[in-house]
Amino acid sequence: MDKTEIRGLPLIGPDLAAELMRAGQPVIFPTETFFGLGSRALDADASARVFRAKRRSTVRPLPIILGEWEQLDLITKAPDSVMPLLRRFWPGPLSIIFPARLRVPDILTGGTGRVAVRLSAHPAARALARAVGEPISASSANISGTPAVTVAADLDPELVAAVSGVLDAPPAPAGGLASTLAEYLGDNVLRLLRDGPVTRADLEEAGFCVERTTPA
Repeated sequence: MDKTEIRGLPLIGPDLAAELMRAGQPVIFPTETFFGLGSRALDADASARVFRAKRRSTVRPLPIILGEWEQLDLITKAPDSVMPLLRRFWPGPLSIIFPARLRVPDILTGGTGRVAVRLSAHPAARALARAVGEPISASSANISGTPAVTVAADLDPELVAAVSGVLDAPPAPAGGLASTLAEYLGDNVLRLLRDGPVTRADLEEAGFCVERTTPA
């Protein structure tokens, strides 16, 4: 069944979710931490719909999820020196900020020219990006300033009404900390911007120098 309603939620299957995203529509889907809201990463109009649905300021970039390693090259030219870090922690909750390719819409980067990218550990999120055929944005599925959720029934009805459907596929999001966020500065140097499941010690053990971390 491609589409149904349970407790008022417009639940959709993975095929319809991918079809809607390919058509430029935002969809809610599970990630390893919380439910996410996203669209085709390379579609500026679709990204604008995500910002509107979340009431998110467009100066705040949208994170990106890859469906497979090969999609990284669509978003950025990652230097060879960072690949050992990515191979160690991907798929997993580590988002790395890179300079965006010119094809990446400015609205997605918040005008910064940079993007936060990760290869998600959630099979449904990865499968969705693979089916769409390009990376997808993946902001938390909440109105900005309200808590992220791990259960579809807890999604804000106003947010749900602003999107095209909800993909609720196992496993359920585990909650906890959002993904670790770091910027790669080159020469095996990282700037840690948000603490998360991948710790500063983990990054240093992988052979990378952490220039700065967030307050405890």
